[in-house]
Amino acid sequence: MSHHHNHHHHEVENVSSVKIFWVTLFNALITLTEFIGGIISGSLSLVSDAVHNLSDTIAIALSYFALKISKKGKNKQKTFGYRRAQILAAFINSSALIVISAFLIWEAIKRFSHPSPIKGTLMITVAAIGLVSNLISVLLLEKDSHHNMNIKSSYLHLIGDTLSSVGVLIGGIAIKLWNFTIIDPIITLLVALYIIKETWHIFKKSVDILMQSSADLDYDKIKSDIENIEEVKNIHHVHTWLTDEKTIYFEAHIDLKDMMISEAEKVYEKISHLLKEHYKVHHITLQFETGRCEDKKMF
Repeated sequence: MSHHHNHHHHEVENVSSVKIFWVTLFNALITLTEFIGGIISGSLSLVSDAVHNLSDTIAIALSYFALKISKKGKNKQKTFGYRRAQILAAFINSSALIVISAFLIWEAIKRFSHPSPIKGTLMITVAAIGLVSNLISVLLLEKDSHHNMNIKSSYLHLIGDTLSSVGVLIGGIAIKLWNFTIIDPIITLLVALYIIKETWHIFKKSVDILMQSSADLDYDKIKSDIENIEEVKNIHHVHTWLTDEKTIYFEAHIDLKDMMISEAEKVYEKISHLLKEHYKVHHITLQFETGRCEDKKMF
């Protein structure tokens, strides 16, 4: 059963990396189109959209390589394997997005006082191409974004792109019809603020994992569950951490009644079963002792 599940899991991941590869290529083309279009039409929002797209192309390429790297097995230097490559990519990704959004906000504010003439028709055409391309990319990654933080960050990049393309398109129409140039910076501001809001969660979560923050578990309940096992006197020195967003490591000292090692093995099985079944812990390391530690604090 588990073999079948793993096989299915690898298929899903392979499909993801193929999709990410095409989305990256696609995005690089949109970026070039928008950049050239923006310069010719004099539309700063197209140029900023191109910059935004470029950041996303780099970000998605990062996701692609991270997905590939994270599949490498463990070795002597990396005994935990390469799972964190994805978390690192999500961190770089989200940091870059926050910085770029701040830059876009700054640029937009400057535009309020210095609006510039823009060729509406060209702006509309290029924005429409960008919009269609982004929508295709979003649809490609939508399903995979639900169960992978790294793909989710790429997906959010693309949603941001799609929104900003809609914005640029509306802006182009307003400029063409009513010469309403002020809409350009307004749209830029809205998109940038939206991206910061969406990215903050990923940024925070990736920092937590990289900083070895504890897994989000009910520790009081774990303590009472384990201490309810007849042979256990106390659990202390608990450490938990995550190698990626799903894989939880758990280690602790367990104070036992004096018993034979073969008996202690049965206690280990009980604790291990409890942690895996009820708390979804993946890796468990327990140090059994009998009245050894003075300090019996949980953490």
